[in-house]
Amino acid sequence: MRTTLFAAAAFAAFAVGKPVPQASEVDTSDALPVLPVFSVGKQDLSKRKACEPQPLGAGPVSDPDDVRAFAKTPFFANAALSAATPEGYNLTFQNWNASNQAYGYLGYQLLDTYDTSVCAAKCNSIEDCLAFNIYFERDPTVDPNVYSCPNPPSTTNIKCVFWSGPIYKANANNYGQWRAGFQVAIAGSNGYVSNKIATPAGYADPAYLGNSAINALTDCNEGYTYMGLKIWTDSPFDVERCAQACTAQSVANLASPPTDGSEAQTCQFFNTYQLVKNGNVVGQYCALYNTTWSASTATNYGSTSGQDKFTIQYSFAYSNITDPGLVQTGKKTGASL
Repeated sequence: MRTTLFAAAAFAAFAVGKPVPQASEVDTSDALPVLPVFSVGKQDLSKRKACEPQPLGAGPVSDPDDVRAFAKTPFFANAALSAATPEGYNLTFQNWNASNQAYGYLGYQLLDTYDTSVCAAKCNSIEDCLAFNIYFERDPTVDPNVYSCPNPPSTTNIKCVFWSGPIYKANANNYGQWRAGFQVAIAGSNGYVSNKIATPAGYADPAYLGNSAINALTDCNEGYTYMGLKIWTDSPFDVERCAQACTAQSVANLASPPTDGSEAQTCQFFNTYQLVKNGNVVGQYCALYNTTWSASTATNYGSTSGQDKFTIQYSFAYSNITDPGLVQTGKKTGASL
C-alpha cells in the first residue's frame, strides 16, 4: 500500500512538514517488494549422478565421522576464534554453526586453509563484494543416493562466500541440509563486512554509520538541506548510482532554477543504506542533501508503523570534495567550514 511506502520513506528523513524546494519525489508505487534470499552452494539435483565422487576438502574430518562429532571438533572453533579481522573489515559474528542467506550473493571459493586474509583478498578482487562469510562445511565424499550410498563418509570444505550486501548473525540461518541420508553441517562460521565501500569520483572517503542514518532536514538557519530520496529494490548494493543520482539532481535543479530568484540547490552530500522491514531487506535507499552533515547527526535508527518494524543497516555517508557546502555538525548548533 502507499501508506507502507510513505512510512518507510518518512523515517529515512523524518517526513518533511512542508514542501521542500526542488526536492525529488519518492516513487509512490504500491508496496515495495521484499528481495528474495539466496541459498548458498546448492546444485542442480537433476544433473547429479548417483554416488559420483565429490571434491575433497582441505579441513579435518571428525572422529567419529558424524554430525555431533563434527560440531564439537575443537579445531573449527579454535580457527574461528583466533582468526584475525582483515584490514578494512568489521567482524559481525564469530564461531557460528550456520552460514549466511543474505542480499546479493556473489558466489564462493574453496580454500586450502581457514585464512581470513585470503578470503578478504578474494572479496576485494570481486566487483561489488562488500562482505564475506568463511566457515567449515561437512560435505559428502560422493553424491548421496537414497538407495546406493545414502550416508557416505564426509569431507570438510573450507568455504569463502562473497556478498554484495551486509551479513550478520541474524541472516546466518543456513544450518545445512539433508542429502539423502547425509547431513551437511557448518562450523566455525565468521562474518566480515567491509567498512569502506569504493568511493565515487569527486567524493571523500565515506563515513561508516553502521545501523543509523542521518537525521537532519534543516540547518541552523532553518534552511532545508534535504533534497529527497532515491530507492532501488534490485541488487547489488551500488554506491555509484547514488552518486549519479546526486549529480543528476544538481543538473536538473541548475537547469530549472527557482522562479523567485533564489539560488538553485545542488546536491553535495548523500547517505546511502539498506532499509530492512521485519528482518527482510527492502532495498537501497539514498537520501540527498545540499550540505554535508557530520556523523554525529546519524541518530535515526529506524521506526515502527503498525506491526511493521523498519531498521537501517550498512549505512554510509559521502561528501562531495569539490564543493561540500557548509559542514553541519548538528541541528541549530551552527555551521563550520
